[in-house]
Amino acid sequence: MGLFGFGKKKITDVLSSPATGKVQTLENVANPVFAQKVMGEGFGIVPEDENIYSPITATVTSVFKTKHAIGLETDDGLEVMVHMGLDTVELNGEPFEIKVNEGDKIEANTLIAIMDLNKVKDAGKDTVVLTIVTNTADKLEKADMTAKNTSSVNNGDEVMAVILK
Repeated sequence: MGLFGFGKKKITDVLSSPATGKVQTLENVANPVFAQKVMGEGFGIVPEDENIYSPITATVTSVFKTKHAIGLETDDGLEVMVHMGLDTVELNGEPFEIKVNEGDKIEANTLIAIMDLNKVKDAGKDTVVLTIVTNTADKLEKADMTAKNTSSVNNGDEVMAVILK
């Protein structure tokens, strides 16, 4: 507690949609690791086009070797993973074109990847793009979905508000 009983000001971040498409709450994602929030709090977007954008202003901390996921970290220490498709690690990067590099400082709604939806579908994989706060236990006090399950969103639209501890 701060001076005179006042705590420090809570920081609220907004996670925006990384793609144009339909919102999918994590509970409705067809993968138990994500649906049970083992990896953290977040949401999915079933994309309507191949462009994938950053859901938040951050630094790129990792680009997975198989190109299916990108790690981001905000100045406040919120760690966010953008995960493209389910079980797409098996595709060895084939349907993905990454547009950022580790260490890049990027704004929310910066194009970070292109995902060939047809290649993902042809391989029998789910195209859902997940936005996951991977350090939920350490950093999040609260997460509120601001968009409803199955609602249509454009990239950059607010989907979730998070309050940091």
